[in-house]
Amino acid sequence: MAAAAAGLSWRRVSSFTGPVPRSRHGHRAVAIRELLIIFGGGNEGIADELHVYNTVTNQWFLPAVRGDIPPGCAAHGFVCDGTRILVFGGMVEYGRYSNDLYELQASRWLWKKVKPQAPSNGSPPCPRLGHSFSLYGNKCYLFGGLANESEDSNNNVPRYLNDFYELELQHGSGVVGWSIPVTKGILPSPRESHTAIVYCRKDVGSPKMYIFGGMCGCRLNDLWELDIETMTWSRPETKGTVPLPRSLHTANVIGNKMYVFGGWVPQSAGGEISAPDGEWKCTGSFSYLNLDTTEWIGLISDCQEDKSNSLPGPRAGHCAVAVGTRLYIWSGRDGYRKAWNNQVCCKDLWYLDTEKPLAPSQVQLIRATTNSFQLKWDEVPTVEGYLLQLHVDSPVAGIPGTGIPETSVLSSQGSGCSLHQSPQSLPSVPYPEMKVDHPSQTNNLIPNNVQVALSSSSKVEGKEKVAATENKVTWDTMRNHADATELKESNAPSLLPVCASSAQTSANVGELHDLDKQSVNPDASVSSTVSSTQTMVTQQAVKTESSSTNGAVVKDETSLTTFKSKSEAAETAYVTPSARVKTGQTNDSHSSRAPQRPLAPVKTRDRRWCDVGIFKNNSAVVSQFYLLPEETLNINSKTEGADVPDYRLLKKQDLFPGTVYRFRVAAINGCGVGPFSKISEFKTCIPGFPGAPSTVKITKSVDCIHLSWEPPASPSGNILEYSAYLAIRSTQLQENPSQLVFMRIYCGLKTSCIVTAAQLSNAHVDYTSRPAIVFRISAKNERGYGPATQVRWLQGKVTVTHS
Repeated sequence: MAAAAAGLSWRRVSSFTGPVPRSRHGHRAVAIRELLIIFGGGNEGIADELHVYNTVTNQWFLPAVRGDIPPGCAAHGFVCDGTRILVFGGMVEYGRYSNDLYELQASRWLWKKVKPQAPSNGSPPCPRLGHSFSLYGNKCYLFGGLANESEDSNNNVPRYLNDFYELELQHGSGVVGWSIPVTKGILPSPRESHTAIVYCRKDVGSPKMYIFGGMCGCRLNDLWELDIETMTWSRPETKGTVPLPRSLHTANVIGNKMYVFGGWVPQSAGGEISAPDGEWKCTGSFSYLNLDTTEWIGLISDCQEDKSNSLPGPRAGHCAVAVGTRLYIWSGRDGYRKAWNNQVCCKDLWYLDTEKPLAPSQVQLIRATTNSFQLKWDEVPTVEGYLLQLHVDSPVAGIPGTGIPETSVLSSQGSGCSLHQSPQSLPSVPYPEMKVDHPSQTNNLIPNNVQVALSSSSKVEGKEKVAATENKVTWDTMRNHADATELKESNAPSLLPVCASSAQTSANVGELHDLDKQSVNPDASVSSTVSSTQTMVTQQAVKTESSSTNGAVVKDETSLTTFKSKSEAAETAYVTPSARVKTGQTNDSHSSRAPQRPLAPVKTRDRRWCDVGIFKNNSAVVSQFYLLPEETLNINSKTEGADVPDYRLLKKQDLFPGTVYRFRVAAINGCGVGPFSKISEFKTCIPGFPGAPSTVKITKSVDCIHLSWEPPASPSGNILEYSAYLAIRSTQLQENPSQLVFMRIYCGLKTSCIVTAAQLSNAHVDYTSRPAIVFRISAKNERGYGPATQVRWLQGKVTVTHS
């Protein structure tokens, strides 16, 4: 099968929630982040609703639009610029076409009819359908389409167009006007229902528009190129097999490839261009044009029959949208009965991953115990899971375990861990006949055979918990619409929350608001705790992220010391003999039983990566890992993208106290396992030391901030004192950005302290995820200092004074 040979893995979305739009054709769609926004189309009348599909939660919803709501239309122009969408023309009823222009501010679901100035050298575009409407920079390019020569809409006299217009946009909202560019070369022939995309090579930097196919009484498969800088038309020479002539197909750019799917093609087997009355059919063919080499590559042929339902069926007039490197296809018509009201429309939604996913961020530490880690990493868009791996060093002698080292310059790996998100509120994918290894943890682990298809049928388990604030509405408004359960009964958009406890929303606080050129109300605040997943709203301007990590304290009154990491050559890893490993046990991250220390040391150069497992979401509680099979003990580390073993055949090993573990993570999609992240290194706690302080809160006053916390849940004795630290700027940090330098700002028995403006003026702003000032707080008992709780105080617009 051609698709299999090309490594394609189409997935049909079989489970979704919300009001599913009726099937149709002639509709258009764009993507804003993870949302597909679909408008118009026809089937039993022209549709006028705006439908949105959240590709993360697999939810359809109908946003409450307002303003100058346009009439329903089909075969219209539809482009997206940031969070605004422009709609031009299309058929508003049979035989009657439009040349109206509408703008939708999607962050507020606000429609506005806009009236661009007419061109100085001609008339504005006439009413039309089936035209192309492409965006590059601050300009839209309109080409061709079909007009009705008759003034009587019941008497349709088609006229194919090849006129070319440029529409200049204003920044943020509104338009300037139409112009008719003066072009060189031969203009493409008149056509409608063609495709047009814009591509700019990274090495050359000259944007090009490519027009392919279309209809002008017969179907076309010619390719035209417009150099946008010189406004020169040309016919590029191509290699490979050109796709059959077609119309009502789709073309999308992902990377340096233009993917062409479906459409109407000639019925004749030879593929000759049909006469006006020739027979034609829908196709499910799929090809791409390498835009750097102009070579056509066929992926699914026109004559290919797929009886296993593993490929999208033939269709025309569908929509196709790229979300990152993933291509989505929805609806369209799959048959023709020579009458408008007799079209047969598909009802299916498909997606295809075209490339392996990018590497995730480094693994970050939320909390360490004597025999477990709570970890997270940044989400990678459009992936189906994450492969987490570790390898182990020997326990480090000297300073008591995970207690805080006697020094205060530590790696910043592990910073930036957000506890805004609740694992229970994240979207999860149901996996049939799978058991979670650790029932007491919300790992979302896929423990056994990873060859199981990672389904796209996400379901949200539980309603998202949100805390409404009086904020200006931002991009999060759109997300909250998508994640809401009672979609049609949602509040007015201006009252929707900006901050929420779900990973889909909380990650955007102070980050995504610039998409709509608005700012989050500075009075909005979110405080997170390290002891629970509850999100609280305070009255002050506070935005924090919390994590627990091995902090930095000093026993004397010195405010700054240095930290030198152990040399790699001095490290030793231990492997537990397989005979000592007990399998089939349920892992308990809170167990006080320490596993028996392994006996056989292995030199550093022989260390190998072991799988922790595959996780659906970007967080994990790790208390065990899978040992490599005996026959692979002398084999080097697993290569990127290699097949993941069947975990049911592997033995497990518990984590040891006081042991250093290295972690890396890779994302998985339909193309396989992507590259691994950079390596992070964390150490389990030693019994007897206090746990990390919990429930950290930050409140802001005029000239200082108040930092407070609660004692550790496991003090392991009497708490003698607490120390709080602030990450500061230093020349050492400039030389090694992966290390944070901390200054102690408090030492005492109280569970709160004041951080003065003078201290804050010296703070380092950490940009590992979002701009933040970093604090660490740790507790000391008779054994010494335990691990620190790290808090990242988010800075929407960095206002820290740099001396």
